[in-house]
Amino acid sequence: MAEHERLSIGFAVTGSFCTFSKAFAQMRLLVQEGYAITPIMSENAYSTDTRFGRAADWVRQAEELSGHSVVHTIAQAEPIGPKKLLDLLIIAPCTGNTLGKLACGIYDTAPTLAFKSHRRNGRPVLIAVSTNDALDGSAASIGLLMGRKGVFFVPFEQDDWHAKPTSCVADFEKLLPAARAALEERQLQPLIF
Repeated sequence: MAEHERLSIGFAVTGSFCTFSKAFAQMRLLVQEGYAITPIMSENAYSTDTRFGRAADWVRQAEELSGHSVVHTIAQAEPIGPKKLLDLLIIAPCTGNTLGKLACGIYDTAPTLAFKSHRRNGRPVLIAVSTNDALDGSAASIGLLMGRKGVFFVPFEQDDWHAKPTSCVADFEKLLPAARAALEERQLQPLIF
């Protein structure tokens, strides 16, 4: 059994619905690589139907991939730290709203409380940015989080600089190597491309 097969990863999904298919593909890859996955979803991700899919279908997919019920309330997320349930927490996709909450210490959703609870043990977090205001309103939050020990990012880029000049999205294909790097307490480079 490979060393990483014993590692447990929390995979938190927030409401950037247009990137769900990419995020869930990476969740599947992590499972295939032998990691134990605990799915976590924000209230919006857990309950909102969009043109990108029905919430119940995403929840079912997360539960089938991981073999675990989705953590979707702050009460369910709270034990993550005290019980040391995770080796790594991934937030993918991470919206501008969630970035702002994390940067300001606001923990009122399952993913944000999972972050707080997990970080109390000094364990790493990996963030996959997906927001239309990454180079505008969310830039300060990204900068603050980049300066925090134990917080790492999936490399990201402007996804449509012509039509949406402030929008950035993580390169989800780099999530697995970024997760491996975060488990070693290092940032995968180049961070921005």
